[in-house]
Amino acid sequence: MSDVEERLRDALPKLSRLGATVRFDLGKDGMWVVDASGAAPTLSEDDDGDLDVACTIKITSDNLVKLMDGKLDPMLGYTLGKIKVSGSMGVAMKLVGAIG
Repeated sequence: MSDVEERLRDALPKLSRLGATVRFDLGKDGMWVVDASGAAPTLSEDDDGDLDVACTIKITSDNLVKLMDGKLDPMLGYTLGKIKVSGSMGVAMKLVGAIG
């Protein structure tokens, strides 16, 4: 299990109220989908990128870990292009608030 996968799995309990599905596009490190639309959030690999999600967050693995550790401000990261969001910005903000 990679460090990022482990960190995302540890964050799942905090995402129970998200009410949406989010893809993390980590570039060469793959894609992960957090499905928090049901009662218990789940994490899965998205090998082909064809799952229907509310938003996709494009970020490097290193920056995702920094974001989760509170070492990367989400607004600054977005402004500097370290975090790119496509889809629902509202869902992305709720997600960052829960994992950051």
